[in-house]
Amino acid sequence: MRELKVELGERSYPIYIGEGLLKEAASYFDKHGVSKKSPLLIVTDDHIGPLYLEALESVLTENGYRVISAVVPAGESSKSLSVFEHLVTKALEGGLDRKSTVVALGGGVVGDLAGYVAAAYMRGVRFVQIPTTILAHDSSVGGKVAVNHPLAKNIIGAFHQPAFVLYDLLTLQSLPLRQVQCGLAEVIKHGLIWDEAFVDWCDTNMEKLLALDSEALGYALHKGCSVKAAVVSEDETENGLRAILNLGHTIGHALEAVAGYGELTHGEAISIGMIGSALVGVKLGAPNEVYETTRRVLGKSGLPVRLPSHMDTDAIMNAMMHDKKFTEGSIVYVVPTAIGRVEIRSDVPVSLVRDTVELLKQEADWR
Repeated sequence: MRELKVELGERSYPIYIGEGLLKEAASYFDKHGVSKKSPLLIVTDDHIGPLYLEALESVLTENGYRVISAVVPAGESSKSLSVFEHLVTKALEGGLDRKSTVVALGGGVVGDLAGYVAAAYMRGVRFVQIPTTILAHDSSVGGKVAVNHPLAKNIIGAFHQPAFVLYDLLTLQSLPLRQVQCGLAEVIKHGLIWDEAFVDWCDTNMEKLLALDSEALGYALHKGCSVKAAVVSEDETENGLRAILNLGHTIGHALEAVAGYGELTHGEAISIGMIGSALVGVKLGAPNEVYETTRRVLGKSGLPVRLPSHMDTDAIMNAMMHDKKFTEGSIVYVVPTAIGRVEIRSDVPVSLVRDTVELLKQEADWR
């Protein structure tokens, strides 16, 4: 079992990564003082619930916890105010109080949604993340919780840190290939912003990662979580350094919004966005290697490296204007300067981003 810590003073919390942790969940809940007197709410979705909810409910109830569960439809569409309201109603009907805990059992959507419920309910109750996807190694760490608005992703949200993160690698074995690839986008991202050697490792070990090799996966997720924890520990509320975690997200979030949170998974949209960031970086003086390596490693994982040609450029640009990274008339853009190094730029011309979106629709080698 691997363990690391997000250092946030009195609100610091651990991330546990290993096999079989779900069946030991009660001991971790006990260790971190989750109340047995107040009911807790488990939020999951209709893909993950049938696989793991009963086991989690059983281990907790057998150890004296009062459990209420809510199952929402799988997919980004559940990150909505209407589903949020449904969960608050569930919490009220179940008698949750200020000492209660909300537990997220699932991927990034469930974590963001349940976390926002925890942040808002009675002005904030405790929160536990039990991620079941590779993608959630990113979203489960750092306390960003949110729901979407039809015009913008994650625009309604808060910073609300979990009490701990319990990451059972055995739950990843049930993931379909597309979801594995989706999660690897964020794994690769952590290397691209922080650690060139880790990018090389991903390049060399991609077959093992796609095959869900336990040792390779445990190492990669620990590495990715370590990067996220280091960044969040230094800049919790994204006033500076934490913005580097948005590599690929400026274009990526716009693609998700335009596609209606359905045609592209989050990881697929971010993959295309990271290719776009590499292109912007090269245009602003980064070596061609930045584009070449980014495209090769993402392509090797099976993620898309170009934009579907039917997507409307004007619609994509309009979606960017509603994004949190658009401020005071400029796009705040994470630009790679080398593999493993990025800078936050607030002077990237909108025209250059627009040209990049057009380039992403082409098959050609864009050098």
